[in-house]
Amino acid sequence: MRLQDLANDDPDFLKKLIMSDEAHFHLDGFINKQNCRIWGTENPRIIQQHTLHPLKCTVWCGVTAEEIIDPYFFEDDAGNQVTVTGDRYREMLQNLLQPGVAAKPDRMWFQEDGATAHTARDTLTLLQGIFGNQIISRSCEIQWPPRSPDLTAPDFFLWGYLKEKVYANKPNNIEELKANIEAEIRPISP
Repeated sequence: MRLQDLANDDPDFLKKLIMSDEAHFHLDGFINKQNCRIWGTENPRIIQQHTLHPLKCTVWCGVTAEEIIDPYFFEDDAGNQVTVTGDRYREMLQNLLQPGVAAKPDRMWFQEDGATAHTARDTLTLLQGIFGNQIISRSCEIQWPPRSPDLTAPDFFLWGYLKEKVYANKPNNIEELKANIEAEIRPISP
């Protein structure tokens, strides 16, 4: 695999890699278990009830071998959760990620999945300005494998860990939920 070759060619590759992703955190603690299926010869007649439009926040994080880049919450000026669009994703890249990467002595690599906001032409142009050709994503020289869940640190570790922790004190509102997310990220060590 190309990633293994990069890691073999550069012993510091994993220290230069930013794995990124977004996740939804629902105030009611609902966790989307889309991969959970019940197989059987009879209909188990299970009914799952949940709020049609639950309060939630959408958070982005970048994970490197040495740190977790501060969470970014996709929200409007009033603090309400908004959909991740190409414009909003680029705004996050410019305001949060680009200044931090510019301060690094070595050129970093950036990995993202194939979400539409991530692979829009304007987004990839911005990313190439920040990372050059050191991007792992759909429509890039090094493509992220399609339908490859749980291959990144956010998917494999971070989101599950946070969802286990942030609901422990049963937050009453989105601000408390966001504060819990930020508080639980800080102590995570490399």
